[in-house]
Amino acid sequence: MNADRPLDGIRSIKAKLGLLVAASIVAASLVSVIGDRAGVPGWLTLPVTVAAALGVTQWLARGMTSPLREMTTAASRMATGDYSQRVTATSADEVGVLADAFNTMAADLAGADQQRRQLVATVSHELRTPLAAQQALLENLVDGVVRPDDAVLRTALAQAERLGTLVGDLLDLSRVDGGRAPLALADVDVRELVEGAVAEAGVSRRGTVHVVDVPADLRVTGDAARLAQLLANLLDNADRHSPAGGRVTVSAGPDGPDRWWLMVADEGPGIPPEHVHRIFDRFGSGDDAGGGTGIGLAIASWVCELHGGSISAVSPPEGEHGARLRAVLPRTPARTSPSATEGLAEVPSGPTIPTISTVTTDATAPAVAPDIQEPTVPAPIPAAAGPTPAGAPGGPGSEGRPTAYPGVPVGAPRPVVDSLFGDLWPEAGLGPQVRLLLLCVGVGVLSAVLLPYRDIGVALFGVLLLGGVVLWRSTRHRASRWTTVSSVLCVGLASFSVLRAAEWLTVISVMLGVVVLTTALTDARGFLSVVAGLASWPLAAVRGLPLLGRTVAATSRINVVWPVVRTAAISLVALVVFGGLFASGDAVFGSWAQAIVPHFAWDGLTFRFFVGFVMGGALLAAGYVALNPPRVDRVTLPEGRPVARLWEWVVPVGLVVALFAAFVVAQAAALFGGHDYVQRTTGLTYAEYVHQGFGQLTAATVLTLATVALAVRKAPRSTSRERLVLRVALGALCALTLVVVASALHRMDLYQQAYGFTLLRVLVDGFELWLGLLVVLVLVAGVRLSGWWLPRAALVSAVAIVLVGGLANPEAWVAQRNIDRYQATGKLDAAYLRTLGADATPAIVAGLPRDVSACIVLPSTISARASREDALSWNLGRSREASVDVAPMTPAEAARCPGLMLGGLNP
Repeated sequence: MNADRPLDGIRSIKAKLGLLVAASIVAASLVSVIGDRAGVPGWLTLPVTVAAALGVTQWLARGMTSPLREMTTAASRMATGDYSQRVTATSADEVGVLADAFNTMAADLAGADQQRRQLVATVSHELRTPLAAQQALLENLVDGVVRPDDAVLRTALAQAERLGTLVGDLLDLSRVDGGRAPLALADVDVRELVEGAVAEAGVSRRGTVHVVDVPADLRVTGDAARLAQLLANLLDNADRHSPAGGRVTVSAGPDGPDRWWLMVADEGPGIPPEHVHRIFDRFGSGDDAGGGTGIGLAIASWVCELHGGSISAVSPPEGEHGARLRAVLPRTPARTSPSATEGLAEVPSGPTIPTISTVTTDATAPAVAPDIQEPTVPAPIPAAAGPTPAGAPGGPGSEGRPTAYPGVPVGAPRPVVDSLFGDLWPEAGLGPQVRLLLLCVGVGVLSAVLLPYRDIGVALFGVLLLGGVVLWRSTRHRASRWTTVSSVLCVGLASFSVLRAAEWLTVISVMLGVVVLTTALTDARGFLSVVAGLASWPLAAVRGLPLLGRTVAATSRINVVWPVVRTAAISLVALVVFGGLFASGDAVFGSWAQAIVPHFAWDGLTFRFFVGFVMGGALLAAGYVALNPPRVDRVTLPEGRPVARLWEWVVPVGLVVALFAAFVVAQAAALFGGHDYVQRTTGLTYAEYVHQGFGQLTAATVLTLATVALAVRKAPRSTSRERLVLRVALGALCALTLVVVASALHRMDLYQQAYGFTLLRVLVDGFELWLGLLVVLVLVAGVRLSGWWLPRAALVSAVAIVLVGGLANPEAWVAQRNIDRYQATGKLDAAYLRTLGADATPAIVAGLPRDVSACIVLPSTISARASREDALSWNLGRSREASVDVAPMTPAEAARCPGLMLGGLNP
């Protein structure tokens, strides 16, 4: 099995997806069972379970969709004329088959594009020779070197006719590219054909001597124009490679009853043996010194194949030198040939087409044809199925390499994660963050060592403070004023882990601190931006995966990191295996090992791993948000469209104001009418009356804030009159809402006086008080008609209420209020007071009689808390509890406690 692409061997994409889902479920279930057996809380098990499922999915899914992304990239490059990129197809499923088909299509397109480019080069090459001859002849006529007699004019006419023939051949290009070309078969006198070709070649006056050795009676069937093209290219090649005064021999003869041969021999340097096999390939010139490119010989080979024959290089006789090119052709060729254009379709061995230089002439010639440069045609990289070649666009080493069509943008697709988050959370210019990764791993390890099996205290505060420092150093908004304010608020909230023993207060503080932290990291300002910033923390576990992969890959390039990790892991395994064997096999060695090695139960190790993973992972996700915050400022509601008429919003809001006014009147009637009025009107006691409507009043306050927000969006504000109406209507609504808030707080106070104080009721009071504060802030914003500062002000006000409440020691405050109620009424819920934590112990012991407090504050509970205490779990609340002197219960006190716990004190 391929470890990089483990599912490549499966032939069905459906089976792959099914196996992927099954494996992720098994991994999640296994982690969940392990956590449950180890006693890990669900809130710690859940993120580790999700991470395990995602990890298994990421590993198994590698390579499943990458061919599709590669196809998108290759298709974008094909749009620019680059057909070199290939898709890595290693799987056997439908995606792999599609990738193979895509590679085949790309190779076919590359071949077709190559043929088109070669055709341009072919036409340029063929037009060069008659044009050069025409130009040389005309210059000789102008200079008076030759006279315009019939022979010279006939030669010029033959060159012009050849040019016309070449232009006419352009009409047959589609047939040539498709492997078919028509042959105008006719009876051909080979000697006459050769002599005509030699006469045309003599116009160039390269200084060579042409010798014709062809039987006079040799007649064949063929395409005279194509055969002339064959001879012209062979003679041109021989003339270019022959020395001045050298002899070029053109010979022909029968080769059996059905075939005939044609050979052109020169006295040049010959063909190097290592180049013989490619001289008939396009641009396969055996020697560049002659100025040719090999296109002429490739065309000669194509003409031979078009007639059903062949051409090859023949070794010269012993003692002679030069090149001998021999063509063997049928006397009567077929009308079409299946392989007529194989030579044309052949892919050149070189990546570029060199410029064809001029045809050199004899030094004694009066006129020299000027350089006629063939156009340089950009040639694509040879296409071949498989991975993209190194250096090809899109492949390794392609940086800075131009494509065949420079200036055309290549639309490479974005990675999956980038496409998932779009422009809302781009990632650009982030290099590997090895230091941040190591710091987060270090904090995770520290958390795994310090936090489990300890109460909240110094260790938790230190871990939170260390994580905050890491994030403060990583954020790009470090210098902003809001970041400074947020840092102070977060430190204050985290300090409750040291100041107060109430775990619920620490949980609330940490949760509120997370909101403040994400607001600072993302620089969120609006309500929706704050929510988006909060959501970015867990989403960073997905958005940061590409950066995490680059960072892990970068650590492998650090010579010391992975060797140290490997060495430590191997050493630990060796110690555990051999140490366990020796410790279990020898009692003495076992006793030494037990004395030296600390005892770690399996459940304890599992719990520590979960804690370290969650803490380190959470810090790493927050670190990514700090490095690359999302654009939360773009998360906004669409612009509200105000109503056309003022009364469209005034009437609904006015009705709500009227309802609030009626409620205020009802509250005044109940307040001034007293208990008798309430009981006579409703049939309820006053305590039942005030308790009944508290939840509804809280909901009404929340809905009022929503109503104000909706009215602000829909109310027109273009004129001063419209702005005045908006201020008056919403101001009246907010003012009446404050009365509702005061009524709710008053009702809760009365209810607590009647039934006792609890933490939940105090928290509800705090929430209602915060809602009232929000209403006041909305009033201020309404006066100014500007509320951009409201979200952060609301957040600061929430933190302020928590800080004030936490410093007031809520558990001790609740205990003291119940003690005051006991002293005033003799009523006491002793069972509830026993549920309070260490923060309430000093107040209970000091405020209640000994026989009552002895049943509430148990010495065994204080001793159990003190036994878990060490320097790292020190907490001010538990420290104060430990300083309280609580004597054990007497038998009489112990006998009274069950009744006290069951029924409380109700005189």
